[in-house]
Amino acid sequence: MSYNFLEIEEKWQRYWEKKPYYNSKDNKNLKKYYCLDMFPYPSGSGLHVGHWKGYIFSDLYARIKFLHGYNVLHPMGWDAFGLPAENYALKNKVHPKISTQKNVDIFKKQIKQMGAIYDWTKEVNTTDPNYYKWTQWIFLQMFKKGLAYEDNMPINWCPSCLTGLANEEVVGGVCDRCGTQTEKKNIRQWVLKITEYAEKLLEGLDRLEWPEKVKLMQKNWIGKSKGANIIFKTESGIDLKVFTTRPDTLFGATFMVMAPDHDYVEKIVTKDQKEIVKKYQEEVKNLSEIERTAENKDKTGVFTGTYAINPANNKRIPIWLSSYVLKHYGTGAIMCVPAHDQRDFDFAKKFNLEILQVIKTNSDNNLISAIEEDGILINSDKFNGLDAKTSGAQAIVEDLAQKNIAEFKTTYKLRDWIFSRQRYWGEPIPLIHCKKCGIVAVPENELPVILPEVENYEPSGTGESPLATIEDWVNTKCPKCNGSAKRETNTMPQWAGSCWYFLRYPNPNLKDKAFDSQDMQYWLPVDLYVGGIEHAVLHLLYSRFYIKVLYDMGYLKFDEPFKKLFNQGLVCMYSEKSGRVEKMSKSKGNVVNPDDIIKELGTDALRMYMLFMGPPEEDVVWQTDSIKGVKNFLNRLWIFLTNKENIVSEDENISQESLKRFHLFLKEFETRIESFKTNTAVSAIMEYLNDLTGKKLKLNKEILEMFLVAISTMVPHFSSELLEKLLNKKLEDLSFPKYDPVLAEVNNIEIAIQINGKLRGTISTTKDQDQDFIEREAKKIVTKWLEGKTIVKTIYVSNKLISFVIK
Repeated sequence: MSYNFLEIEEKWQRYWEKKPYYNSKDNKNLKKYYCLDMFPYPSGSGLHVGHWKGYIFSDLYARIKFLHGYNVLHPMGWDAFGLPAENYALKNKVHPKISTQKNVDIFKKQIKQMGAIYDWTKEVNTTDPNYYKWTQWIFLQMFKKGLAYEDNMPINWCPSCLTGLANEEVVGGVCDRCGTQTEKKNIRQWVLKITEYAEKLLEGLDRLEWPEKVKLMQKNWIGKSKGANIIFKTESGIDLKVFTTRPDTLFGATFMVMAPDHDYVEKIVTKDQKEIVKKYQEEVKNLSEIERTAENKDKTGVFTGTYAINPANNKRIPIWLSSYVLKHYGTGAIMCVPAHDQRDFDFAKKFNLEILQVIKTNSDNNLISAIEEDGILINSDKFNGLDAKTSGAQAIVEDLAQKNIAEFKTTYKLRDWIFSRQRYWGEPIPLIHCKKCGIVAVPENELPVILPEVENYEPSGTGESPLATIEDWVNTKCPKCNGSAKRETNTMPQWAGSCWYFLRYPNPNLKDKAFDSQDMQYWLPVDLYVGGIEHAVLHLLYSRFYIKVLYDMGYLKFDEPFKKLFNQGLVCMYSEKSGRVEKMSKSKGNVVNPDDIIKELGTDALRMYMLFMGPPEEDVVWQTDSIKGVKNFLNRLWIFLTNKENIVSEDENISQESLKRFHLFLKEFETRIESFKTNTAVSAIMEYLNDLTGKKLKLNKEILEMFLVAISTMVPHFSSELLEKLLNKKLEDLSFPKYDPVLAEVNNIEIAIQINGKLRGTISTTKDQDQDFIEREAKKIVTKWLEGKTIVKTIYVSNKLISFVIK
């Protein structure tokens, strides 16, 4: 039998298309496993091999669970609304509806070539009106609950995409989608009150089996801070409230700094400083938050001309403006304690402001830099001698609270979610503006509000969506008073459809509701969610918010969507354009098309290589020579397994050595996969074949079947063909094999030999040997290090090491 991979893979993909035996079953008595990929945005460039890494990884675990008898839900769909799809359509001068469908068709064809067990009866598309009807319905529930509100506010504006962006979509001051420097612009926006869920979003993280890195990223983004609000009276008659996490340092506050765009600036600035202040405000208004708060950025600022009174000691302190203070964080004004905060220290040094030490530590540095560690209060009146961060902070706040000028406070860095977009290709927001009744929800029985067909969908750049120009769509009747009214013309962001799609998969054709409660109880939460870490504070945070809202409203009985999260690493390659090894991208010219690899080397070779490249959570570099090595390995394996001389007849027994070696392989293979070490699981297959050929071990048909079923999780076409041809069996009729722990037991071990703590050799022996034997053998091996020395102590750790202490 020759290994004609193209013919074999085409054959089995046709078979699975006709008989998708792995599809989820409508039987809620079965144990379930919901394995989910972050569904893709169908770009015009199609899939590259980087996309395969996550999809093949999830398919491995879906297949294993299926073979273990689970009812597996492994769906696929399309995140097809939003800026990426619209920008692609604009660039190619085609309507996004047409380009999106074309791209979906390309993606679907490519994904089917993977041989993955996706259940295509569960397919969803966020641009389908039958889907986004329920995206709109969820928004209406938030609106009715007061979690969605309209506001005119300064937002991140991308001058290239011509739309507003959420804070999470701005990375390093530039648009996450196109890389253009963003600016601030006042735009009418719809905003979701994600801040009301800050504490719940924090608390839930502790219950999740997620990478610690992702949990930390979300914690930092939410940014919980405990401290106090303190009121500083100003000479202009305005009270300035500041939030501080260090009330213990209040006596050392020698100046204040406000955000340049703070609402009170005009009220407190003196006449002689107005022009200077106005000029400074112009200089900083278009700086991004990243630029304004960068640690190594040279501090800038201007004096307002006004002073405040420090409530702790009644000292007169100047009020400055500086870009490093943000209007929306805390109260937009801070007290500055340069002796104990390095940023304040740098500012004070630059502008020659007073520096007063109020905490004594064991490592005082004569104030050559800020002293930020804890210590004992000094120069703090009656609070001197108290421990600064604990009893000192508590006592100072309690004392000021009696005068109604301080209170304990918890704040969050998280801002409300800028939800609307001034673009065409998105879900219409189901609201109506009536001059008489105000903002009115579209009645639920009139959903979906269909996105109208238009010829010109280019963004206006004015802050209005292109929908605003479609008069026969915009002009409507108010559902309350039946008077003339106008539809909301902003659309939802790409994230709206992806925040809940996993709830729709179990029953995507449901007509009368977004999801069925029995389906939710059975299938959710998701057991394994696979996707990139770049979504840590976008999709993953937004999805958790949506689910917690629906839980609080009583629609769901769980408040976290994804039990276990796995972030696959990137596939990188050298880019001729940049001269660096970078993430694969069409724009960088370093993309490998999987279609070409499949034609040359086969799907199974590519599947196995993706799992073998390195630890799946780490970034890896594509190596064409390495995948050819995997293909050569599959050729060797095929030749061995199809050679009749390597398979004993039914009346023959295989050797005990062969039996033990198989069960050891199966144990290693399964335990490595359970630990998400897929690369070493592939190594286990390779090591096993090396031993089979090197030691001339033979298999019986029972072992052959177990082996083929096990590796089918990685190379399903290869295994299905040999199961049929050699054993006359079908994969769908078989179960994942179990290893015998006794047969899989490893008796041969290596024991380290140490002398004075340094490794000097090893002993190969069998397990559980007594110390006398190990000691005698060890001394033979390390004789040269023992000559002329006295052994003063011998330490033996059974089956691990023997250590000699000599002098």
